[in-house]
Amino acid sequence: MKSIPIPKSKQRVAAVTQTEAGSKVKAIRNHSLVSRIGSKSRWISLIYRTFVYVILIDLAFVFLYPFIYMVTTALKHPVDLMDFTIKWIPTSLAWENFYYGMKGLQFMTHFNNSALIAVLSVVGQVLSCSFVAYGFARIKFPGREVLFFLCMFTMIIPPQTIIVPLFMQYKTMGWLDSVLPLIVPSFFAGGLRGALFIFIFRQLFRGLPWELEDAARVDGCGSFKVYWKIILPLTPPAIVVTMLLSLVWHWNDFFEPSIFLTSEEKFTLPMMLPRLYQSLDTLTGSSFEVFSLPVVMAATFMALLPMLLVYFFLQRYFIQGVERSGLVE
Repeated sequence: MKSIPIPKSKQRVAAVTQTEAGSKVKAIRNHSLVSRIGSKSRWISLIYRTFVYVILIDLAFVFLYPFIYMVTTALKHPVDLMDFTIKWIPTSLAWENFYYGMKGLQFMTHFNNSALIAVLSVVGQVLSCSFVAYGFARIKFPGREVLFFLCMFTMIIPPQTIIVPLFMQYKTMGWLDSVLPLIVPSFFAGGLRGALFIFIFRQLFRGLPWELEDAARVDGCGSFKVYWKIILPLTPPAIVVTMLLSLVWHWNDFFEPSIFLTSEEKFTLPMMLPRLYQSLDTLTGSSFEVFSLPVVMAATFMALLPMLLVYFFLQRYFIQGVERSGLVE
């Protein structure tokens, strides 16, 4: 029996059909494999993000816990503090604690003292530290790197180690019990963390193009005029960082004011908080914290509130300044 030959055209069609069918099967398999891999990668990504957020929330709670505890305690009555079933939310809000806290602190008097010291120190450090940093960054002179190293070395010297010589010096100058020991050093690139601010300005000054300075010198500008008219206006990030850090550190400083100030009417807000705690214990006739702790926490919150407001409104500029001033790479 003879077999009927299949035309070549039909053979080609059948081969093409089989090839297309094989390609479709491969495509389906590849698609299924890609889907499984994509699904697995999405699950891995989801698990990773969840883990990261859990860690971030835990760390945020660790840092926020003291602040949350302070606010909730400031709003509690002594009865709520003695009730162990009440941990965070009080039965009723004791707003009078803030009134008593501000009255005990003599808030406006000591607020003005703190503001005077902090604001003048900020102005002094911005001007003097930027001027010193300009010399380190833009002027070449023998021993420049050695002097800069010694300047940075002062950052690791604890202020407690030099407080006795400073005390004797200011006593000889007749500056004790005044704000001068707390303000004047800031106008000579000193004060709290002055070396750090010199470093911040120097890092930003070094990144500015030399063509700007050369053009200014061609026009007849001297070194100070170049610094004041050309260089300093181009460094708002460093200025913002220095202002915020200096303001917060001088506002919260307790050590140096407690050494150099002796009259209570000249005390800063941080200096008044321990005295408020002691005076409340004396007034209540008891050493139990339940009577004095809510008022002290309310007073502490009021002492922190100005800095919280400053950072809340300027945090965007602060972050931009940190990114552009060389503190982070």
